[in-house]
Amino acid sequence: MKKLLLLLGLTFVMILTGCGGNEEAADTGEETASTEDGEAVYQAASCFSCHGNDLEGASGPSLQDVGSRLSEDEIRTTIEEGSGMMPAGLVEDQDDLDALVEWLSSKE
Repeated sequence: MKKLLLLLGLTFVMILTGCGGNEEAADTGEETASTEDGEAVYQAASCFSCHGNDLEGASGPSLQDVGSRLSEDEIRTTIEEGSGMMPAGLVEDQDDLDALVEWLSSKE
């Protein structure tokens, strides 16, 4: 009886291990959705908490015309390195960063 319970327990553990082992495939789907949409990255990274839902500014500056004030490289550097009260590294995934920079640079 003990051997049967041990066998069932090991089988159960192996099944659970096999079910959770494909995290990369799940992450890929999420990255694809967010990298195609800079606005989704803006929301996911909580940029709106300082810059507002409509980019109008709140505790942070307005971003409604950021594309006419800053180049893509300047926007990227600000997001990566921070500026003033803005912390650095809020968007670490490069695809997400690219999508966000492209989206923000279109705001003129």
